[in-house]
Amino acid sequence: MSSHYKAILEAALLSSGRPLDLDHLSLLFAEESQPPSRRELRALLSQLQDDCAERGIELMEVASGFRFQVKSHLHPWLKQLLTRRAPRYSRALLETLALVAYRQPITRAEIEKIRGVSVSTQIMRTLQDYQWIRVLGHRESPGRPALYGTTKAFLDHFNLKHLNDLPTLAELKDLELQPDLLEDDSELEEEELAANPDMLPESLSPSLRALPPLKTNIDKEDNHSELDPS
Repeated sequence: MSSHYKAILEAALLSSGRPLDLDHLSLLFAEESQPPSRRELRALLSQLQDDCAERGIELMEVASGFRFQVKSHLHPWLKQLLTRRAPRYSRALLETLALVAYRQPITRAEIEKIRGVSVSTQIMRTLQDYQWIRVLGHRESPGRPALYGTTKAFLDHFNLKHLNDLPTLAELKDLELQPDLLEDDSELEEEELAANPDMLPESLSPSLRALPPLKTNIDKEDNHSELDPS
């Protein structure tokens, strides 16, 4: 029976266009007289992960649940099948996203102070349109500026389960930059740029490189409407 359940899980995950968490996967067996427990489901999912060891796909657990995806080291071969240009993002957009991820909750003014340059409304709007950042609340200071933080969609996109899975800033500096996926900001308008969706830039600005490693205090499940300004 366990092999039958495993096949059902595999079929559901392969046919789903989004990650599925244990709550949704449990619904597959709601009509069973003895449905598998959450522990048993995790055991079956672990078996599926093992089954992928020699395959071109892997079962990944991200913030929103489990999903099948192509193993990253095979991406160069699959690029031959792509009919449209890979997206790119500006360095300014990626640095802004990195600051939100590592400093959240953070205001736009605080981002500008750290980067040493203004952050355009278009950058903040683009990150929100991608559903990578959201407003967590408002700081109790003059003007009550919005406090930004990352979303589950951000974690899912970068193959992360928790914010604590973010690489340290030291590790970010060691990442290899892929020039064909990152355009110079001076050549294109920021709102038209796109970037490698699987990594943050190696060439971080001096202000960002100088930041010490930090632990965020925002839980990925929180839906704050108001935050302590301290």
